[in-house]
Amino acid sequence: MGRIHARLTGITELMTVALYIIGFLALALCVGGMVFFAIVVAPMVFIHLDEINAGKLIRAMFPWYYLFVIITAIIAAGVYAYQLNYASVGLAVTAVGALYSRQILMGKINIARDAMIIGDKNSNRLFDKLHKRSVRINALGLLTAIGAIVYVGIQH
Repeated sequence: MGRIHARLTGITELMTVALYIIGFLALALCVGGMVFFAIVVAPMVFIHLDEINAGKLIRAMFPWYYLFVIITAIIAAGVYAYQLNYASVGLAVTAVGALYSRQILMGKINIARDAMIIGDKNSNRLFDKLHKRSVRINALGLLTAIGAIVYVGIQH
């Protein structure tokens, strides 16, 4: 009976370490992806492409960007829910913000932008308001994910 308990304890410890690694990799991918998109991808698109093509490319990329953030944040939140609940809550905020941005806000931004392109002057204010909201939500998500990294680092 002692050997079985020792073997189960070893397996449990190994699974805990494996989950911790998976969680930390998901968290690192989430933060790294968010930072890379904001600092490298978005600026380069608007520097090297004309306004029309830059808009088309960004529109095509955003659903995938948000999906990436949602998936990585949920994986990390799920892993950390067991022991590191503050990290899990921060990552849940990141995932919910990305989900809202992808499923609701992005469509409204696209409609306002399309109206701007065809000359609707009233849509400029709406586009600016919605775009600023999306930037704030993304910044909050990034800050809460960075906070999760700090919290996980302090706890381990």
